This record gives sequence, structure tokens and C-alpha cells, in this order.
Amino acid sequence: MYSPDEILEKSIEMGTKKIAKPLLAKLILGFIGGAMISLGYLGYIRVISSVAEQWGSFASFIGACVFPIGLIVILLGGGELITGNMMAVAVAWFDKKVSGKDLAINWLTITFANFLGALFVAYFFGHVTSLTTAGHFLEETATVAQSKIAATPLQAFISGIGCNWFVGLSLWLCYGAKDSAGKILGIWFPVMTFVAIGFQHSVANMFVIPAAIFEGNATWLQFIQNVIPVYAGNIIGGAVMVSGLYYLAFKHHD
Repeated sequence: MYSPDEILEKSIEMGTKKIAKPLLAKLILGFIGGAMISLGYLGYIRVISSVAEQWGSFASFIGACVFPIGLIVILLGGGELITGNMMAVAVAWFDKKVSGKDLAINWLTITFANFLGALFVAYFFGHVTSLTTAGHFLEETATVAQSKIAATPLQAFISGIGCNWFVGLSLWLCYGAKDSAGKILGIWFPVMTFVAIGFQHSVANMFVIPAAIFEGNATWLQFIQNVIPVYAGNIIGGAVMVSGLYYLAFKHHD
């Protein structure tokens, strides 16, 4: 592992590189990022659907163990995820390596591309391929989506903070590891934990709520009312609770 001071510098470097990528690359990698997170969530649903009622929280733990594959693929194989960029680009902004305009454009671009990737998986793999449309799988998809929608705006906002505190930490640990095994472990444990707790991730919700919408179990208005506060909470979790606090703690100010 690198030291925390070295991880901070690597995070700043990674955030700067994210800004420098061409628009087409950002859109492609953002689509991949949204799709991979959604496929991880689809794996969660498929794994726990038939045992959720009998196994209770243990079933959720098993599903949580599957979900991190999405972020592992993104960080090791290539992809852009808005919740990760909320941490990495923010710390580059704190260090004045990128402008506020650069940060805003990057976040909007990656959010749009992530949404397209999530919708693609929800519609084609969930709806058209019938992986979320029948039996236990439909029931679990609807249950998960409704649990997200049922949260008040304040609950969704705070839950979003908790989620991206863990996602930001997974990036922090990934950047700090010197080999692939260390990176995978650094990603897996924080992501598994936030899923097991039940915190809300804006891009994951961009998959599961539309998946329920396509089956008539939710509405687009409910989706918007959920995603906005979750997204705002994700910003605080990644940009403040990880980037902001570590930048204040480890950056040497002369």
C-alpha cells in the first residue's frame, strides 16, 4: 500500500486525468460504468430473489457480496462512474488542478452516460430478456425499487451520503494498492458494506427503479423524486466526507 499522503497525490492525479479525457471517451466509459453497476445490481437480484424471504439479512449479505463486481470492472478494466468522480475530480478541484467549470461538465457528462448505461441494462437485460419480469425476480425488483422510493427526501439524502462515503473509500483504497489483488479487496469490502447496510447509490437506482417502471411497479416521477436527493447525498459523501476530509488532513499547506 501507498501511504495516505501518497494516495492523496494519486487521487489528485486520477481526477486530473478524468478531466483530460476526450468527450467520446467519457461517454463510452460512462456508458460502460452505468452498465457495469447495473449488471452488478442485476446479479444481486438474481442471486437473492428465491431465498430473500427465508434467509432474511443473510440473503442480503450474499447479494452484497456479488454487487461489487461492477465497480471492480470499472476501476480495473476501464469505466467512468459519477459517484467515483465525485471523489476523484473533487479532490483535483480542491488542489486547483481543475476548474469548477471542468468539474461541473465532467459530472454532468458522466451522469448522463451512466444513466444511458443503466437504462440499457434495465430495459434490454431486465425487461426484454425477462431477467426481472417474472416470479421471484419481479417481486424482488419491485420490492427493492419500492424500498428506495419509500424513503423521504431527507432519508434518501442521508443514505446517499453513507453510500458514497464507502464508494469514495473504495476508490481511495484502490488507488492506494500496488497490485490487482489489493485493488480488488480494497474495492470489495467498502462496496459490500454499503450494499449490506442498504445505503442508496444514485446510479444503482437509475437501474433498479426504471426496471420496476418497465414492469408497471413505479413511475418516472417517483424515480426523479428519489434520484435527486440521493445524488445530492452522494456528492457530500464522496466530495466532502472522503476528498474534503482527507485533503484537509494530508495535504501539506505551506
